[in-house]
Amino acid sequence: MDIGNRLRQLRLRRGLTQEELADRCELSKGFISQLERNLTTTTVATLLDILESLGTDAQTFFSASENEKLSFGEDDIFVKEDPEGMKGGIRWLIPSAQKNRMEPILAELGPGGETAMDDPHEGEEFGYVLSGVVKLIVGDRSVRVKKGESFYFKTTAPHRLVNAGKTPAKVLRVSDPPSF
Repeated sequence: MDIGNRLRQLRLRRGLTQEELADRCELSKGFISQLERNLTTTTVATLLDILESLGTDAQTFFSASENEKLSFGEDDIFVKEDPEGMKGGIRWLIPSAQKNRMEPILAELGPGGETAMDDPHEGEEFGYVLSGVVKLIVGDRSVRVKKGESFYFKTTAPHRLVNAGKTPAKVLRVSDPPSF
């Protein structure tokens, strides 16, 4: 494992300069630079301080695989066929997506099908209609969304999708945080 490069990537993701990280850890900018380029080593205690300053811990830092899977296929998809009222199914497109910030699913609604009413919660939802036409209901508002159109809303009101058409509808939905 390239610890220096992993530290650098984490620092950059947090939007910190080497100097800002050094200040947080009471270290020198030069030391952080050498550590990121694997020109020096550090004690476990100092590494733990750096990781804490970067908003993570040793377990998370060392368990994150550099070979983390980037693409997913049919074998990775979890399918729930014909949930009550949908007349279709739900496909979780990413395994264990509940642990991530976003949860993409493919909702398939048969004619007359509808998703269960989702109670208000913290977060946001995006959707893209791949086929058919759906009615998006958010609180007291209702809009028609057809193939090639998308929707986005904050999930602070009850919401659901209804297929009021005569053909099946497929909708790619992404929820942040996961709620499906």
